[in-house]
Amino acid sequence: MPKVATLGQFIIEKQADFPYAKGELSRLLRDIGIAAKIVNREVNKAGLVDILGAAGQTNIQGERQQKLDVYANEQFISALQSGGECCIVASEENEDIILIDSEVSKSAKYIVAIDPLDGSSNIDVNVPVGTIFSIYRRKSADGPALISDVLQKGTQQVAAGYIIYGSSTMLVYTTGCGVNGFTLDPSIGEFCLSHPEMKMPKTGTIYSINEGNYIHFPDGVKQYIKYCQVEDKATNRPYSSRYIGSMVADLHRNLIKGGIFIYPGTASAPKGKLRLVYECNPLAFIIEQAGGKATDGESRILDLEVIELHQRTPIFIGSKEMVLIAEAFLHETSVTL
Repeated sequence: MPKVATLGQFIIEKQADFPYAKGELSRLLRDIGIAAKIVNREVNKAGLVDILGAAGQTNIQGERQQKLDVYANEQFISALQSGGECCIVASEENEDIILIDSEVSKSAKYIVAIDPLDGSSNIDVNVPVGTIFSIYRRKSADGPALISDVLQKGTQQVAAGYIIYGSSTMLVYTTGCGVNGFTLDPSIGEFCLSHPEMKMPKTGTIYSINEGNYIHFPDGVKQYIKYCQVEDKATNRPYSSRYIGSMVADLHRNLIKGGIFIYPGTASAPKGKLRLVYECNPLAFIIEQAGGKATDGESRILDLEVIELHQRTPIFIGSKEMVLIAEAFLHETSVTL
């Protein structure tokens, strides 16, 4: 029988590869894994209990909170508070940062930014949803942690990952030394290594964008969509349009099969919709580590200055060659259809 590596075992074995190999980051990743199992349990029985539908309030984004949004947020914050390795949690669901002020956590070295349940509006129609997380080292030395500890460039991430709750539940993460994926085995309650050293194909045949907003897209994006739809055997076009409406699910598919995910700015929302700190930066870190590319159409996502907690950005992310071609259309570079 081949050896099965659980997430806990893998983290311990790879601890020496971490920039700061003292065990805290390993325990922090373990805490996130535990919370993911709890959330997975509730997601998978959502139709049987009273946790479907809206919670009756909106979050800081102006979006209606779903009951599972609230539940997932509570579970991840609780796990991070109990673990003692995190001094601040920055969540999509909370307007301000959450300071963890226990005696142990006050001196903790890590910051966690998290989108507890990406795509949660799809829960009641049984579409895959996910969790996105990002981990930074604290910058401030003494006293309570500060908002400036959160507002760091994506290049400063020490780890990032996502959990996708679908036909199977997977946790995919990086610490800057490649990308590895773990599938939850419900028979033993453990995440087991199933996708070692994940690599994104340099190109693909899938483009993911909400074409319902086509009329509002910049001309360069419209031209790229037309390019994707033109028949050309040399480049395997036309490409397939696949858009789930859950960024984690779209990115996970494209990571494995090759493709591009686009959420551009529009005339009414020039900064786009997706959040930089806890959506775009962690996913950009993962995709780059797998050999892909992530930009806002002009600059590398990980190089963007972070000036506010819920900052938004356009994003073009996926297979490197596809992103480069999309950028060429944005810059009105000559591209043959």
